[in-house]
Amino acid sequence: MKFNNISYLIFTVFLVLLSCNSTKTIVTPKTAQTNIDKKVNSVLKLMTLEEKVGQLNQYNGFWDVTGPSPKEGQAAVKFEHLKKGLVGAMLNVKGVKEVRAIQKIAVEETRLGIPLLFGFDVIHGYKTISPIPLAEAASWDMEAIRKSAEIAAEEASSVGLNWTFAPMVDISRDARWGRVMEGAGEDTYLGSKIATARVKGFQGNDLSSEKTIAACAKHFAGYAFAEAGRDYNSVDISEATLQNTILPPFKACVDADVKTVMNSFNDLNGIPTTGSNYLQRKILKGEWKFNGFVVSDWGSINEMIAHGYAKDSKNAAEIAMNAGSDMDMESYTYLENLISLVKEGKVDESLINDAVKRILKVKFELGLFDNPYKYCDEAREKATVGKAEFQEGVLDVAKKSIVLLKNEGQLLPLNKSGIKIGLIGALASDKTSPLGSWRIGADDNTAVSVLEGMQKYSGNQLTYSKGADLTVGATKFVSELHLNMTDKSGFQEAINLAKESDVVVMVLGEHGLQTGEGRSKTDLGLPGVQQELLEEIFKVNKRIVLVLNNGRPLAIPWAVENIPAIVEAWQLGTQSGNAIAQVLYGDYNPSGKLPMTFPRNVGQVPIYYNYKNTGRPTMNEPESVFWSHYSDVKNTPLYPFGYGLSYSKFEYSNLKLSSNTFTMQDKITVSVVVKNVSKVRGKEVVQLYIRDLVGSLTRPVKELKGFEMIELGPEEQRTVSFTIDQNTVAFYTANAKWEAESGDFKVFVGGNSAETLEANFKLD
Repeated sequence: MKFNNISYLIFTVFLVLLSCNSTKTIVTPKTAQTNIDKKVNSVLKLMTLEEKVGQLNQYNGFWDVTGPSPKEGQAAVKFEHLKKGLVGAMLNVKGVKEVRAIQKIAVEETRLGIPLLFGFDVIHGYKTISPIPLAEAASWDMEAIRKSAEIAAEEASSVGLNWTFAPMVDISRDARWGRVMEGAGEDTYLGSKIATARVKGFQGNDLSSEKTIAACAKHFAGYAFAEAGRDYNSVDISEATLQNTILPPFKACVDADVKTVMNSFNDLNGIPTTGSNYLQRKILKGEWKFNGFVVSDWGSINEMIAHGYAKDSKNAAEIAMNAGSDMDMESYTYLENLISLVKEGKVDESLINDAVKRILKVKFELGLFDNPYKYCDEAREKATVGKAEFQEGVLDVAKKSIVLLKNEGQLLPLNKSGIKIGLIGALASDKTSPLGSWRIGADDNTAVSVLEGMQKYSGNQLTYSKGADLTVGATKFVSELHLNMTDKSGFQEAINLAKESDVVVMVLGEHGLQTGEGRSKTDLGLPGVQQELLEEIFKVNKRIVLVLNNGRPLAIPWAVENIPAIVEAWQLGTQSGNAIAQVLYGDYNPSGKLPMTFPRNVGQVPIYYNYKNTGRPTMNEPESVFWSHYSDVKNTPLYPFGYGLSYSKFEYSNLKLSSNTFTMQDKITVSVVVKNVSKVRGKEVVQLYIRDLVGSLTRPVKELKGFEMIELGPEEQRTVSFTIDQNTVAFYTANAKWEAESGDFKVFVGGNSAETLEANFKLD
C-alpha cells in the first residue's frame, strides 16, 4: 500500500509497536479489550480537539465517487471536511468501489488517517431479502432469526459496509404505526429473545471477521408508543411502562455486547430522547455499563429545536453531548458548535473524549486500524452477493414465518393435481412488494411472486387474474404512494375465473411500501377496492384461500367470519412466492405464531394481550354497562398474540407443578403433556405465561415467560417442562428496582395467549 501521508505511516507503526508489547501475553477477551483500550488512548493523545469533534460527525453519501470531486455547495464543504479528518462515519455509501474511494481519502489524505465506519439500513437483508422483521418474529425460531441476520451481515460486509442500523427492538402495540414491520411485535420477553438473536447474527462471535458487522439497537427509547400511532409523535408513559415493557429488549442487546445504540425522534415525557441524560447517561452508560457508542437518528439533534427544547443549533449540540449522544447523524451541529461550547465551558472536553474513545473502540474491534480496506474486496463482493446458500437461508425463515389463521374443512393444503385453481389479486404477480419496506440495497422486481411459486406445481390448471390494481408507480422513498384505489375494471374477469375454479387463492393486503417509517395509517382494513373484490368473488365461489401480504396486523372481521382458509404471509422477501407455495401445497407444515394481536377494528387499537385488569373488568349484573368495555364490539381481539394453526392438531393435558410453593432461593418446574392428535408431523410453539395476582404496582393479566418449539409425529406426545424461579417473576416494582415480590401467582401453558391450561403457585 502506498501512503501519501507520512504522519499516518508513523502513526501506524506506533500502533503496531504498541500491540507488539504484549506478544508474550496470553490473549483472553479481557486482555484483548485492555489492549484495545490502550490503543484507543494512544490515538486520542494524538488528536486535536477539532479532529476529536470530527469523529463525532456522520455524513450521508454526498457525491458520485466515480466522478469528479464536488467543487461547490454543501457537497464541496463535506468533501473538504472528509479530507481534513472531520468525518467519523458515512452512511448510504455502498459497493466496494465507492467505499474504497472514500475510505482512501480518510486513510491516506488526512493527518492521522483514522478509518471511517460505513453504516447502512441493513434491516432484513442487503440484496438478498429475508422476511420483514415482524414476519420473522412470527417464526418464534431464534436460530432461524440469528441465521437471517448472519446472512445479511455477510452479504452487506462484502459490499464494503461494516455497520447496520438494526435491530429495531421497539415494543409495538399499535398497528397504526408504520414501523411495526421493523420490530418483533408487542411482547417484551419475545422481543428480548429476538433482539439477542439478531445482535448475535450481525456481530457473530468475532467482530473482526470480514463477515460480521456492528449492530445498532434502536430506537432508544419509547418510539413505538407515539400518540395516535403517528410516526415521530410525542410519547408520554409511566416509569413502570418504560422499565417493564420498553427497556428490557435494549438491555438484552447490551448484554449481547451490541456495539452501538441509536436514540429516537420522539420526546419522552417532555424531553426529546436525543437530549435525555436519564436514558443515555444514567441508564444506558451508567446502570447498564454500555461501552459502545450512541448515534443520533437522522438529524434528531437539530430537531430538538422544533420540539421546543433547544433554542438553536448550538444549544441543541450542547444538550445532546451533555446528555450522552456520541455521534451526530446528518445535523452538523457537533462539527459547527462543539469547539466553541468547550471553550465557553458549556461542554466539558472529557465528555468529547469519552465519545471519541467509544467510537474508536468500535473501529479497533472491527479491525479497521489493522486493515482499513478489509471490507473492500471486489472478488469477494462478486462471489458473495446473492449466492445460492443465501437463497436457501431466506427461504427457510420465510416458510417458518407464515401463520395459518384459519382452515375450515381442511381446505389446505391444496391437492397437487386434478383441480382448477384461480389465482386472483395484484399482489399475486408482484415481484417488488414482497421485498417489503426497508430493503434499500435490493433491486425492484427480484422477489419470487406467488404466481411464480405456484407455477412450479404443474399438476393443476392454474389461471391468474389481477382483479384490481393496488399500487401504481410506488418507489422506495415517497411521502405518499400513488394508489389506484378505485378501479374495478378487472372485477368481471376475476369473477368469471372464480366461477370456473375448484379453489380460489386470493392474494390481498398492503403493498410492501405501505408500511415502514412515515407510513402510519388510520384504516387497518384491506386498502382500495380489495375488500369489495373479495366479497364479489365469495358470491360465486366460497372455496377461497385468502393469502395476506402485509406489514402490520390488519382488521379483517368479514374475512374471518366468511372465508374458510386464511394464511398470514406478510412480506416475506426474495423467496416469498416459493415459501407461500410450499405452505399452500403442504410441502411445509406452517408453524408460525402471531407476534402481535390482530384487532377487530381500528377502534380497539392499541390492543395487546398483556393488558391490566382495571377495577371493573366485568360486572355481575348482565345488563350493566358500568364496566370496561365497548358498546359496539367485543373486548377480545380478532386473533390473539401467540396464535397460529398447523396442518397438525395439538392437544394439551396434565399440567403439573413440582410444588405449589417455593422461596426466593428455590425454583419449581411446570410441565405439560402435548400430543399431536393428527396424522401429520408438525411443529408447535408451547407457551408459558404467568400472572402476578397482587403487586406493589398493578400487574398484567398474563405475561409470556417462556416458550419451546417442539416437533411431533402423528399421535406422538411429549412432556414439555419450564423452570420458574424468582427471576422469572421479577419486575420493576414500586421500590424503583427489579425484584420479585412474594405472593400468589397463576401459571398458564398453551398454544397461544388466550387458550391455555392453568394452575396456581405461591412465592414465599
